[in-house]
Amino acid sequence: MMEQRLGRVSSTRETGDTLDRIFVHDYVLDVEIGVHHNEKGVTQRVRFSVDIDVAPSTGALDDDIARTLDYDYVINGIKEIIARGHINLVETLAEEVARHCLAHPRTAWVKVVIEKLDKDPGAVGVEIVRRKRED
Repeated sequence: MMEQRLGRVSSTRETGDTLDRIFVHDYVLDVEIGVHHNEKGVTQRVRFSVDIDVAPSTGALDDDIARTLDYDYVINGIKEIIARGHINLVETLAEEVARHCLAHPRTAWVKVVIEKLDKDPGAVGVEIVRRKRED
């Protein structure tokens, strides 16, 4: 299994607002995914890379993980989605991961990259970018 990378950086989007970014990169899990007959009932290695821009905290973090968007929120969300069972499309999986990330109140923007690692000749997948809608 590849080593997963977790991190936090600062970024800005089109608005010029300062946003923090957390990420989970190179997170590999076995997933039941695919539309072809030979992909049903088996798992494939899938690599997840997720970048999330979050609004800075309005109060002091006080070194309390409960006041942040925790990496485990992303990882546990991915695990919950794939635990539901077989998914036909990588695009569907990416949308569900993005939807989970956008559900966090501090998320402003998310990029989800999902790669199927066992397709010949190498990795294939999708990358999507979604923003939280202003209601």
